[in-house]
Amino acid sequence: MSDRPNYITPQGYQRLRARYDELFAVERPKLVETISWAAGNGDRSENGDYIYGRKRLREIDRELNFLSKRMKAAQVVDPARQQDRTRIFFGATVTLVDEDDRERTVTLVGEDEADASAGRISWRSPLAFALKGAAVGDVRRVMLPAGPREHEVLAISYPN
Repeated sequence: MSDRPNYITPQGYQRLRARYDELFAVERPKLVETISWAAGNGDRSENGDYIYGRKRLREIDRELNFLSKRMKAAQVVDPARQQDRTRIFFGATVTLVDEDDRERTVTLVGEDEADASAGRISWRSPLAFALKGAAVGDVRRVMLPAGPREHEVLAISYPN
């Protein structure tokens, strides 16, 4: 893991925790039971349930390990407690307009909860990096793979 903090919203942390609990308490025990049953059926070399079960168990264990590390490194930051609500910081929901007058609303969230299709972008993304500290009316230039784009901040909000 990197030395940089792993900021995450309380809701994002709850989703990580729920996924961990689902894997650990539900999926893994079912799979272990299936593998035990399949192992008792004799020849394991041609036993699809056994072979697939072991493969899936390794995948689950890897994901549990990953989620565990991410949760240990997480620094939960509640955007509702943001003091300066006139500027863009972690957890802000921002309405932008680009050079082509296309309006877009994004929320700056942690890396583990980013989903661009839902409007949640990582606080480490190029757009979020350019927007940090901006106020309503500010124009920020963002370097994208397709070239530089300018965005004007129309509105900033934080959850209550």
